[in-house]
Amino acid sequence: MAVFESEIPPLAQHYLVCGTENCEKNCQFYCSDCHQPMCEQCRDEHQKNKKTKNHEVVLYKQRKRRIPVEQCKIHPTKDIDLLCEECQIPLCSKCTATKEHRGHVFSDLEIVFAEKVLQCQEEIYEIRNYFEPISQDLKIEIAEDVTEIKNIMEGIRTSMKAEAESVKRLVDTVTSDRIKEADKIEQSLFQTLNGQNQGIDDYINYLNDLIKSLNRYISPSNIEKLTLSLKSKSLIIRPVPETSKPVPPVFTTGQYTKEDVAKLLGRLTVPDTEPENRKIKPMETCSTQLKPTGKGGKQDREKSDVRQTLSMPFPVTKVRKYTVPGVDNVFHISLGKSGTLWVSDWSGNLVQTDLQGNQLKKIQTSGEAKGYHAVTQDGDLIYTDKEKKVIKRIKPNNTIYTAIINKVINRITQDYTITEFIETGDWQPISIHSSHINGDILVGMIKNGEGKVTRYNKTGAEIQNIQRDNKGQALYITPLYITENINGDVCVSDYGSDAVVLVDKSGQHRFSYTGQGSRFTPHGICTDVLGHILVCDSISETVHLLDKDGQFFSLLLTSKQGVEYPRSMCVDDENNLWVGETSTTVPVFKYLL
Repeated sequence: MAVFESEIPPLAQHYLVCGTENCEKNCQFYCSDCHQPMCEQCRDEHQKNKKTKNHEVVLYKQRKRRIPVEQCKIHPTKDIDLLCEECQIPLCSKCTATKEHRGHVFSDLEIVFAEKVLQCQEEIYEIRNYFEPISQDLKIEIAEDVTEIKNIMEGIRTSMKAEAESVKRLVDTVTSDRIKEADKIEQSLFQTLNGQNQGIDDYINYLNDLIKSLNRYISPSNIEKLTLSLKSKSLIIRPVPETSKPVPPVFTTGQYTKEDVAKLLGRLTVPDTEPENRKIKPMETCSTQLKPTGKGGKQDREKSDVRQTLSMPFPVTKVRKYTVPGVDNVFHISLGKSGTLWVSDWSGNLVQTDLQGNQLKKIQTSGEAKGYHAVTQDGDLIYTDKEKKVIKRIKPNNTIYTAIINKVINRITQDYTITEFIETGDWQPISIHSSHINGDILVGMIKNGEGKVTRYNKTGAEIQNIQRDNKGQALYITPLYITENINGDVCVSDYGSDAVVLVDKSGQHRFSYTGQGSRFTPHGICTDVLGHILVCDSISETVHLLDKDGQFFSLLLTSKQGVEYPRSMCVDDENNLWVGETSTTVPVFKYLL
């Protein structure tokens, strides 16, 4: 069914009929003088007509909007069709000759109206193509945040329950130890009392024997025994054996309050940081995208400028250098909290050191030249044990409840505990990463010449396996190092295929980077706040810088920057790049302005 002009919004796509009487063809043109829509055939006839051949006929989309017909209040026989530029009021042609408007400049009200209509259309266009889509995108982000918060809070509740169970088990252990201790004290006291009782029994027997002897003296059977008894010395009776009353133990009930118990179960806090404002795409960027240009236009030039900017060499400055004790080389780095770092070497030495070079801990592991350890959001260190096929967690013991329990049972423990956190079944775990986005744990594993990446949540539950692409081809052979980009992409240095393999957070293969033509063997890999991917190449002894889509930017670090045999990397919160080498040094570079 045809739609007439009065029934449609000004920017809608619609079918408009010709305004010529008895013609219902599709309107394509508009006569600005007659203010009449018309089809192509009627336009041709209109322009052939002697009376209308000089009329301005334009495409319907380019038409001038007809102003509403309104009579002048001063001159009722005239319509308002002009605008006084000085007074900014609409008036008729007769009003221009009045004293109030003499010498003023006047504009055609229809043209002014058409310009205003165009301005309104542009505003509507911007609203529909910028403000509304941006708002919808923000709604999607908010919905994602709602889901994320739900998952985080569920994880917190799970951690709370697990903490409570841990304290319960610890209390049960202490209670059992105390009961055993009470049993030993009771047994010791009974032994003492039984000994005293036996001594008294022996003394009573002695007294009975003595009475019998005395009775024989009192009733002698002949004169000889009587004589002997008279000659014998006075008998001395042994004193009663000394006994002592046992002192039983006393149980003193614990002195604790609800607050003390609450301290044992951790604390839930909201960080005192300002919420980060959501990023809103600038209007200029949107306008460029909304208004397409021809080949070689402004949009293409802007893209070219962006590429040229990103391809320019990044300014690299060495800001400091550390020497790590207790290792032979630095094949992986994990930055800890409170100014510490964990470093591992080829021989499986895992060392924690402070920034002054003091060794804090040293652990012997089965790890080698791989990215086999990571620091979690909670500050714990997790690392792979490929021999036992488990993920282990190193957790400090300097918590309140541990200190209290140690004081109660009067014992001293080491300042950390190593527990087996995740079992990996038949697969050998060789690399690991703890997500800075949601705390998930990504583990690279190998078995029978194949590799895979498994995702666990922070409590150790398996939630995803990434092994093959959409065509069923294996993605990994030896996932030596692993990290995560700011958009959730999983980035893996695969030693077996000599490639950086990247999949999105759903596990879909995005690309594989194999270097710049020459042989390429990736090792340590990390990402930064801009989504760049940085990877060490053990062949060229350089660090490659890629964008999040795998496009090569530059060789960020070479021997010119003083780098020698880079093997591992990480980026800290201040955008400094820490580089591990085959020596015991860790140089730190600034490359982002």
